Amino acid sequence: MAKPKKKTSRGRSQDRRRVAGGQDYEVRYEAKKTDRSKAAVKKAIKQVGNSRKKVDSRLAK
Repeated sequence: MAKPKKKTSRGRSQDRRRVAGGQDYEVRYEAKKTDRSKAAVKKAIKQVGNSRKKVDSRLAK
């Protein structure tokens, strides 16, 4: 019999849909992924919010 999955808040899908601008590792990841600077990523987060889709599309311009 399989064990039931442990319920945690870590790695939930709604958490992956957001960019935490205060977390340096997330800002670095977005900067590397889009080939932009960390400052550009933080500016995009301030302009369009922390939705990953919106930040990605903003940085693609």
